Amino acid sequence: MRITMIGTGYVGLVSGACLADFGHEVTCVDKDAAKIGLIHDGVMPIWEPGLEGLVKSNQERGRLHFTTDLAAGVANADAVFIAVGTPARRGDGHADLTYVYAAVRELAKALPRAVVVVTKSTVPVGTGDEISRILKEEGAPEGTMVASNPEFLREGAAIADFKHPDRILVGAEDERAREVLAQIYRPLFLNKAPLLFTGRRTAELTKYAANAFLAMKISFINEIADLCEAVGADVQDVARGIGLDNRIGAKFLHAGPGYGGSCFPKDTLALLKTAEDFGVRQRIVSTVVEVNDARKAAMSDRVREAVGGSLLGKRVALLGLTFKPNTDDMRDSPSIPLAKGLLAGGASVAAYDPVGREQAEPLLPGVEFAANAYEAAAGADALVIVTEWDEFRALDLRRIRQIMAGAALVDLRNIYDRQAVEDAGLTYRGVGRGT
Repeated sequence: MRITMIGTGYVGLVSGACLADFGHEVTCVDKDAAKIGLIHDGVMPIWEPGLEGLVKSNQERGRLHFTTDLAAGVANADAVFIAVGTPARRGDGHADLTYVYAAVRELAKALPRAVVVVTKSTVPVGTGDEISRILKEEGAPEGTMVASNPEFLREGAAIADFKHPDRILVGAEDERAREVLAQIYRPLFLNKAPLLFTGRRTAELTKYAANAFLAMKISFINEIADLCEAVGADVQDVARGIGLDNRIGAKFLHAGPGYGGSCFPKDTLALLKTAEDFGVRQRIVSTVVEVNDARKAAMSDRVREAVGGSLLGKRVALLGLTFKPNTDDMRDSPSIPLAKGLLAGGASVAAYDPVGREQAEPLLPGVEFAANAYEAAAGADALVIVTEWDEFRALDLRRIRQIMAGAALVDLRNIYDRQAVEDAGLTYRGVGRGT
C-alpha cells in the first residue's frame, strides 16, 4: 500500500522505515528541511540501534522516500499517519496538540482524494473526533476517515518491537478504515501478532492506560526498595519472587532512580488531566507521579550520604545520562535532577554517556563531560551508575579504585554484586539492597 507518514521524529521515522521494510511504499514528510537533508545524507536525527541501516536499505530499494512537500507526499496515499510530537503543555500537563491539529489542517487542503487518516501520535481521548471535525471544516475530500493506531515502541528496541509486537491496536468507527489498517499490518498478524479492533476513543485511552500501568510498576518497586533498605531485605530477590507470578510478571520491576523518557512522564500527566476534565479521580496514577518526582529529587541525597554527609568540595562521576540505555533521549532523565542536586550541594560533577553527550550538554550546565568511564572516574570521591549501559557492566573495578580519590560506588541500577565491589576496595551502595 501507499503510506504517508507526517513527522520524522522517533515514532514516525521508525514506523515509516519498518512499514517500508514490509514492502509498502512509504513517504515521510517533515517541515524541517535540515532534518530531511540529513536523512538523505544518511544521518539519523535520533540514535536507535539498526535504524540507519534500515532506512538506507529501503531508500535504495525505492520503497522509502523523504520530502518537505506535503502535497507531493500525499498525492497517491491510501493512508496518512500523523506522527508529530504531543509534548506536555506548560502549566497544566495536558498533551499539547498544536502540531497535530496544524498537520491536520494542512493535510485537509492537500489531499486529492479520500484516505484513512491515522493518528500514530499519543493523543488524549476524543482527539480523533476533533480531527474528523477539522477535516470536514477544512474541506477534506468526502469519505476521508479517521482511525487511531497507538504505538507501543520501546526506545532502544523499537525496530524489534514494531516487527514483533505484542499487539496491534486499531481504533476505528468505519469498516473501510479497519480494512485499510488490516491490509497495512497484514505482514504482522500473519505471524500471530494479535490485531485488536476497538472504537477510536477506546484505542486512545488504552495507550495512556498502558503507560500509566507500567509507570505504576516502576514506582511500586521503588517504594518497596525503600522498605527493603529499612528492613535489611534485597529488592532484587523480592522482584524475582513476585515477578515469577504470571499474574504480575517480571518486567518493569527493576528498582532505580525513577522513570523518565518521552512517554511515561508526559502520558501520566495527560491521563490525569483528561480524568480531571471529565470529573473522574485517578488517585493511583496521581500517587505514581508524586512518588516518581520525589524519587528523582532524592537521588543526590544518596550520593551525599555515600561520601560522608556533605557534598561540599566533593567530586562526583556520573556514568550514563540518558533515561535508559540504547538511546540518546534525555527527556525527563533522572540524571538531570541528580546532577543539578549535586552541583547545588557544592560538588563538582564529571559525566560520561556513550551516545547522549550532544543532547545532555545543553541541559546540564556546569557538568564536565568525559570521553570514557575511566576519565570520568579519575579523581572522583564517588562514582554513580545512573544508566545501565552494557559497557558499564564489566568495569575494571580495581583500576577504578586506583584512579578515584574516594572509594564510594553508588549503583542506582543494581548492576554490580556487592562482594565484587568490596573486593576491589570500594564501598557499595545499591538501591533496595540490604547490608
